[in-house]
Amino acid sequence: MTRSSAVAEARPRLVAPPGSCDCHVHIFDTRFPFSKSAPYVPDAATVDDWMAVQRRLGLTRTVIVQASPYGTDNACAEDAIRRLGPGNARGIAKLSPSGTTDAEFERLTGAGFRGVRFQMAPGDALPVAAMRDVAERAGPLGWIVQLRLDGHDLPEHEAALRDLPGTLMIDHTARFHGSGTTESPGFRALLRLVDGGRCWVKLSAPYLSSKDGYPGYADIGALTRALVAHAPERLVWATDWPHTGLRGGSKPDAAVLLDLLLDWAPDEATRRMVLADNPAALYGF
Repeated sequence: MTRSSAVAEARPRLVAPPGSCDCHVHIFDTRFPFSKSAPYVPDAATVDDWMAVQRRLGLTRTVIVQASPYGTDNACAEDAIRRLGPGNARGIAKLSPSGTTDAEFERLTGAGFRGVRFQMAPGDALPVAAMRDVAERAGPLGWIVQLRLDGHDLPEHEAALRDLPGTLMIDHTARFHGSGTTESPGFRALLRLVDGGRCWVKLSAPYLSSKDGYPGYADIGALTRALVAHAPERLVWATDWPHTGLRGGSKPDAAVLLDLLLDWAPDEATRRMVLADNPAALYGF
C-alpha cells in the first residue's frame, strides 16, 4: 500500500509520555562498510534520518540494534549511540559465540551496549547451546540476550531458553510466521517464558508476520492485546525502523505503528509502562 508524503509526515495521535523509547532501530551509514557476507544491502538510514522520525513521534530514547549487514562489526551502532548521546541511547551488539574477549565486553558496555542479539530464524538458526558462553558472560554486565525467532518454534526451544542465564528478549512479538492464535502451542510457550520472570517481549514489526496487514494488523493485534493483559510489566515497544526488507511505499508509517498502542494498550498507565518505564528499567536509562 502506497503511503503519501502527507501521511508519512503526519504526527501520531498518541502523545508519547516523557522518556519514551523506541527499542529497536537499525542505522545504515555508508561510512561503515558492510560485511562481505551481508544477507542484503540496505538503503542508507542515518542517525540524522532517525532523529527526524524520533522528533515526529515525540520519543526521547533509542535502542540501536546491530544490523545483519554489518555482521559482528558493531562500529556503526557504536557511532550512533555516541551521536545520540549515552543518556538517550543504548545498543544491542552482534557477537561471535566464541572469540569475544572479556575486555571487548567491558569496552562495549562502556560504549553503551546492553545486550547481544542472536538469530534463530529459519535459514540462520543458531543452536541455543551455542549461546550459553556469551549469555553467561553477558548476564553479570546487565546485558540482555535478544532473540529473533519464529514463535511457532518456541515449544521446541522452551526448556533450553528457560535454562539460559540472564535476561531474555523475544523480538517482534515472537514473529509468528503466518500469524498465530492465543491458544497455539507457541503462544502458550511464550506466556510460560514470560511468567518465569526473566523473559521480555518486544511489541514491534507486526508487518513481518501479519496476514491481515497494514494498517491495523488485526491478527497480530489479538496476540498483542493478550500479552498486554497478561504481563504489561514485561513488554517494550519498537518501530523496527527503517523496516529492512520492505521498499518504498510498502513501508509502514512509524506514526501509525505508534498509534497501534491506542488499541493494543488502551490504558494510559499501561502505555507509559511499555513506552517509558519498562525500557528505563531494562536498558538502564
